[in-house]
Parts: sequence; C-alpha cells; structure tokens
Amino acid sequence: MCGIAGFIGKINIEKSIIKETLNLMVNRGPDNSNYEVYKTQDLSVYLLHSRLSIIDLTDKSNQPFTAFNKTIIFNGEIYNYVEIRKQLEKKGYKFITDSDTEVLLAAFEEYGEKIHNYLTGMWAFAIWDDKKKTLFLSRDIFGEKPLYFYETNHGYYFGSEIKFLKSLSKDSLDINLNYIENFIKYGYRILNKSNETFFTEVKRIQSSHAIIINDNLSIRLLKYYTPKLTQEIHSPREVLDEVKNNLLESMRLRLRSDVPISFCLSGGVDSSGLASIAAKVFNYKIKTYSIIDTHENYNEEENILETVNDLSCEHTSINLNYSNMLGRLETLIDYHDSPISTISYLVHSLISEKISNTSSKVVISGTGADELFSGYYDHYLFHLCEFKNQNVLKEKIDLWLKFIKPLVRNKFLKDPNLYINDPERRDNFYPDVEEFSKFLKVETKTIFPKDKLFTKSILRNRLLNELFFETVPVILKEDDMNSMFYSIENRSPFLDKKLFESTLKISPDELIKGGTAKFYLRESLKGILNDKVRLDKKKVGFNASIKNIFNFKTKKTQEFFLDNSPIFDIFKKTKIHFLINKEIINETEQKFLFNFINLKIFLQKNRI
Repeated sequence: MCGIAGFIGKINIEKSIIKETLNLMVNRGPDNSNYEVYKTQDLSVYLLHSRLSIIDLTDKSNQPFTAFNKTIIFNGEIYNYVEIRKQLEKKGYKFITDSDTEVLLAAFEEYGEKIHNYLTGMWAFAIWDDKKKTLFLSRDIFGEKPLYFYETNHGYYFGSEIKFLKSLSKDSLDINLNYIENFIKYGYRILNKSNETFFTEVKRIQSSHAIIINDNLSIRLLKYYTPKLTQEIHSPREVLDEVKNNLLESMRLRLRSDVPISFCLSGGVDSSGLASIAAKVFNYKIKTYSIIDTHENYNEEENILETVNDLSCEHTSINLNYSNMLGRLETLIDYHDSPISTISYLVHSLISEKISNTSSKVVISGTGADELFSGYYDHYLFHLCEFKNQNVLKEKIDLWLKFIKPLVRNKFLKDPNLYINDPERRDNFYPDVEEFSKFLKVETKTIFPKDKLFTKSILRNRLLNELFFETVPVILKEDDMNSMFYSIENRSPFLDKKLFESTLKISPDELIKGGTAKFYLRESLKGILNDKVRLDKKKVGFNASIKNIFNFKTKKTQEFFLDNSPIFDIFKKTKIHFLINKEIINETEQKFLFNFINLKIFLQKNRI
C-alpha cells in the first residue's frame, strides 16, 4: 500500500512543489518517498511515490521502479504475484527483487493492455513507457484503491488523494455544489453513480477502467472488465464447491505479507468467517479488533466473544468513547478531502488508530460479502420478486414472516410485497428526500437515481448496483482513507474476481434459502466458523447515534451548528435551527444532521 501522484503535460513543476507534495503523501507511505521526471520535446512527465513496505521490505523494491524502458508507481497489492512470476520466469524473465511491483511491471511488458486478465489484487498504478511515450493509468476491478484525475489546459494530474492534485497543480479547485445538494438529499448512495467528486474539476478514474495518454496528450479510455452473467445452469453442489474453494484461495493469497496482519471482527458471518479461515484452515496466528457499542440495537459482543473463544486468538475490544469526536471528525474530513459518508466511518477510525499502535501494517475486513451473497434485509424482499406469480411465493413469504420480520426495524421493510408490487420503488433508500429538499435555498426536483441494468433478475441487479455504484465504493473509499491516515493497508478478501464470478453462478432464487440470507457463504463456512455465528440470521450492522457526539441542548453545540458559515449559502438556517431543537430526532434526521455538520466543516476548510 502506497501513495502515487503525477503529471503529464506541457509545463515544468518546481522541485519545491514536488517535495511539498511528497510530504503530503507520507501517511500513505512513511517508509520511503521518491520521484522521477521524464522529458520529451515539450512534454514533461512526473511520477511521485511514497512507500508503505508490505512485500519485500528491502530498498531495492522502492519506487518509482524502472525496467524495460518503463517506469511504474504502484499503490496496492498483486496477491498472485508469485504465480505470475513463475509464468514469466518460464518465458525468460529475470527478477532482482522479491516484490509484486517488479512482477507487475514485467507482466505489463509481456501482456500490455491485456495485463488485467492476469491480475488478482487491488491496485492503482501508473506506467510510463519511455519508448512509446505513453502513460498507462489503471484502477482495479472493484475500485479498492483510489485514483483521481484532473484535466487542465496544459496537461493531466493524477493521484491517490485529491490533496496531491491540489499540491502539484497549485490550482484553487471549485466546490461541486450540485454534487453536495444531491448528497444532502439522497445520501451516500448517490456519491458513486458517476465519476464526480466534491470538487468540480476532479474526477475519479472508475473501477475496471484504464486510461492511456500519448505524447500528444490525447486520451483513450479502456473498460477492461464487465461482469459476465451466464444463463448456464449449474448444480448447487458444484457451485457451492467452487464458491468455497475460491473463498479459501482468496484468503490464502491475502495472507501473503512480510509484516503482521490483523483482522477487523464483528459479530457477523463475514469478518468472523474470514478470521476463522485464517486461523483454522491456514493456521495463521491472528489478532482481532472489535468496536463494542453497548446500545442494544448494535451490541455484537456476545457473537464476537464466541468467535474469539473458538479461535483462542489475541483480541482487543474497543469500547466506544465519544470524547473529542468533533476533533476527530474535523481531522478526518481534512484528510479525506471530503465529508465522511456516514457516522459509522467516524467510529470505524478508532480501529485503525488502535492497530497503528501495534506492529501490524495490514488489516483484513469483510467488505463485499453482503453484495456478493445478499446480506441485507431489503435483499430478502427483492428475493421474493424472483418467485412472483409462482406457487411457492406464499411459502417464501411465510419463511420471511417467521425468521426475518421479527428482526426488522425499518418501517419500509415490514411489507413482504414492497417490491413485488413496485419493482422500481427506491424511496426506502432515500427516505424523507422531499422534506430535506426544503432545507435547500435552491429548489430542486426530486428524481430518484435509476439502477444500472445488468440483468433482468431484480435481486441480482440490485446486488450488482450496490457492489459497483452504491454501497461498496463508499465503504472502500472510507476504509482506504481511514487506514491510510494511520499508515495501514486494508484488504478485502470477498472482493476477489474468481470468487465474485463463482457467486454469479448461484441462481438468484437460491441466494436465500430456508429463510436464511447468505446461504452459500454460510454453507461454505460449515465446519470452519462456529455455528452460533454462522447460523445467526440477525443483521446488526454498525451505526451510532449523533446524540452520542453532540448535545444539541448546549449553547456550545447550538453555536457550532448555527454560526456564520458558507454552508448557509446552501441551507436555510431557520430549518437547521428548528431541527436541532426538536425534542425527538428520528434516525433519518440524525443522518441528515451528520451530513450537514460534515458539509459545514468541509466547506469551511475549502472556502467557497
């Protein structure tokens, strides 16, 4: 895990600016930093890198790394680099390091733009071909590693974080007001529906994409991966075996590291399953970390301890301490170059901080399992649509009534016919949008974001939209920034191409069986994960109340929310004043207020 930044264009960048930018990159790579400059006629190419040493800790693997008349800067991990290296050695390639970076560059020399077909991992990399005079930028399939892009009249800036682009360009970037308005109305699900960011000029290079820039500064966009949805029928046993094998293989590869690895551990099947695979299948001596919230809706301590005791692993519980959470929020917003998407990620930063005080530099989390295997309560209602007009529908609803409805708190999700009656309905994802629109000074029309169409299966299509556009990209962005703030690498074993493609072979009507979500995941973990957690149908999730951070009745809090600020060029102050003085604030209003205070801090730090 590292930081990358660079520029290709028709101006020169002063050495002092490069040094200043490298200093900003130190969190992402405290172990080494360096840069290279290439010039050809009136074209300049700058490649900056900061290194967090994970594989091959020696100096010979520092970057920028040059071979074959090509230079690479790389952020991420190529987990199958050992296997790729062996294949390349058979073709006559020689290696001077034990790093995945050198293997990645050699693979690009051998396979060119088809390199993505061979990679298992997470990445954002830039390769300058000094012979062809082209720059190749690539981002991994699921977007685990960030890569931002800024186009100007004189060239293109790119980097792992927006602050790197600001530093290199010395430009004042404009706040994206339309993006902000959409965020406040629709929440985090809207943030990755396009490649926009909170700054108008800065775009994300989207997941599964590469950009090729030649010496004339012309750009070619390459979408190198699209999910293949097969109509071929596979036997459930065959699919289950494939899912299990790929899950174990994904975990095996992600245990490759020359530094200690830690595990985030919740009470759910996802993180508990990964920890159990590492400990029981691969005999990895694991350390686990958990946030403990004593609120009855979010307390998972019983399940967490069940797994800890089963694995006899070294465990650290982090009890929620809300002291100075405002200071933490301000610091994170400044580092993230954006508001924090939800209150969960403010609290999540406590885990990264705790791990940073140990020898571990890598943490493993269960991101993506819900979207691969169907893990949310609303997924069950989409699942019922698969049986519309079938005789078995009543049987499926009866299972839902017995096992799921008693666990559901969301008022929208208490009707089993919610999506059967209206498959396009999405207001449960964007509650009270009309009410919150009234808080804006500019009138806007409410148009619920449409799902991208991957398949006619309502459930499968929903999972894919969440995986590539709605929930997973948000989690990955926050996980990356939280972990990188503390110089830690985050790995997500469920986000593995082979595992993902094996889950696509599961018939959508079998993703949930016998009233049990994530059926194939739970079956894959039989005999590995303790049954108390493996068979627990309750979906807790992680959240916290804004009331644990702010006491709205104090003068200090009132002033903090209502003092003069650029935010009130967008919002009506009277509406905010009314909301924070309400005797009872519901969950949706709490989320709205958290977004509001995030934006207030963000705009004050990036004055408009």
